[in-house]
Amino acid sequence: MALAVGTGLMLHLRRVMLREVRQAREVAVAAQTLLLRPLPARIDGLATAAVRLSADRGASVGGDLYEVIATEHGVRVVMGDVRGHGIAAIGTVAAVLGSFREAAHDETELAGVLARLDRALARHLRGRALAEDIEDFVTVLLMEITPDGALHALNCGHPWPYRLGGGRAEQIAYAEPLPPLGPFPLPVDLSATPCGHLLPGEALFLHTDGVEDARDTQGRFFPLPAALADAVRGRPISPRSVLRAVFTQLLRHTAGRPKDDIAILILRNDRVTRAAALRGAGNCAISHTRPAVGGPPIGPTA
Repeated sequence: MALAVGTGLMLHLRRVMLREVRQAREVAVAAQTLLLRPLPARIDGLATAAVRLSADRGASVGGDLYEVIATEHGVRVVMGDVRGHGIAAIGTVAAVLGSFREAAHDETELAGVLARLDRALARHLRGRALAEDIEDFVTVLLMEITPDGALHALNCGHPWPYRLGGGRAEQIAYAEPLPPLGPFPLPVDLSATPCGHLLPGEALFLHTDGVEDARDTQGRFFPLPAALADAVRGRPISPRSVLRAVFTQLLRHTAGRPKDDIAILILRNDRVTRAAALRGAGNCAISHTRPAVGGPPIGPTA
């Protein structure tokens, strides 16, 4: 009798615990869905495609973040990676995204946007340090795409994006990033890095370091440049097709179990303006010789 009662009690407690875990996960997923709202298919003339994958098996929450906002200063983009992953990272994601959504409209310069993010993150991390006795940081990439396609960026410890076009994939810059936000103060003199132009039909491929750092069973890193070159070779750039091709290769490389959170964001310039058309026509004759910003192109040059 006592054994039957004990067994029944254990089964009841197990059901209660599973129900609480399931409810907590559902709340976390709902919270992150509100934070990382699905992007519209088009934002101010830019076609979009994006994906996130949490490293926590069975979870859909993580520490990677992105947002794209059309402002009077141009389209502004943030991509970031919070130290750690899973439910614990959601508060930091909220602090960064909340600040960006306000500052992207308010600040004339990207430097002002980054300063606002830094202050918001510092307030959040001070509260967490007092409560949990931990230190944290966030890698952040800020980008601005003006109406004529000019690219400017501020990079704090994040991987540089790739420009896709003409059958090639090339990093937009090779400059050493600033340190991640959190542990160190921002430089006093802060200015965005010019990264050329995004011509009509070209696309930006933004990602978190979980993509390049993904390893196979033998410890080899995912060959992102080769995957991108293969995805754009000999065909028009479709954000969804590129996303599907790269993501499929990445999952195959990791046997479907990446060890870190992953986020990918692709933006294609679908704007057709007189200035862009003239610039595109002028670049067509020399596109096979256009150098990458600070380094060689990746992929075929024909």
